[in-house]
Amino acid sequence: MKNTEHILRVFPNPGPEPGGLVQFRGKSYPCALGKAGIRPGSLKSEGDHSTPSGLFFPKRLLFRPDRITNIDCPLCQAPLTPKSGWCDDPASPDYNRLVALPHAARCETLWRDDHVYDLILTISHNDRPAVPGKGSAIFFHIAKENFSPTEGCVALEEKDFLEILKALSQETLIRIHHNHRP
Repeated sequence: MKNTEHILRVFPNPGPEPGGLVQFRGKSYPCALGKAGIRPGSLKSEGDHSTPSGLFFPKRLLFRPDRITNIDCPLCQAPLTPKSGWCDDPASPDYNRLVALPHAARCETLWRDDHVYDLILTISHNDRPAVPGKGSAIFFHIAKENFSPTEGCVALEEKDFLEILKALSQETLIRIHHNHRP
């Protein structure tokens, strides 16, 4: 059994209110979740706007080097470029992977005008191997100012995200709960 200080938990808000809470190392942080809320990871499908529940681990931190520097995070880090994209086309062999743009398949552009993808924590959702249509681009990233719902990601305020990143490690487990916190 993992030490609970190495478990990052995500809970939906109780009732009809969108969003949720991230709990890690004794602290709670508000977050935005998918427009359709949290659904079991086994039921996740491409474009359903839900955040998948389940047990995941952090993989890699992607960042905008022109906007954020000196990130205190022990995970593997890689800078984004204007050609960075993420393939969300289930018909592509590159489905649910970082790719260079332009790309023959449908892809999401990671170099954005807004600040949402200035920091992206990739997690182990649908990646061993990626099953076409079971969801792609499920990240932790920066929330919009009003915590508006995401397409399925978990989004945090930048200051909270940076605080969490300092304490993450390869030992951290990410547990996204389908039900609200007891």
